[in-house]
Amino acid sequence: MATRRRQRFIYAQTAWMLATVVGLALLGALSLELFFVVSLIGFLVVVELTAPFSVTPEWRSRLRWIVLVGLVGFGYIVVRRILAILPDGVL
Repeated sequence: MATRRRQRFIYAQTAWMLATVVGLALLGALSLELFFVVSLIGFLVVVELTAPFSVTPEWRSRLRWIVLVGLVGFGYIVVRRILAILPDGVL
């Protein structure tokens, strides 16, 4: 049963990422940064929607590290974008 739930989680995340690539390509906005951000949002949604109510399996407890790395990457992208927008004399 745990393997089935894990597979369902992986299928949902894979479907989200494929839909992201197709959607961004159709909009003409496909870039690595945008793909990362939208995939991270989808990952967080899938993690919350598939969370068990009572007992947390061990594989789900390892997801917190992936979330942490994703949020650090998101922070890096945001800081880089802010620095690109700011004029040269500000920093």
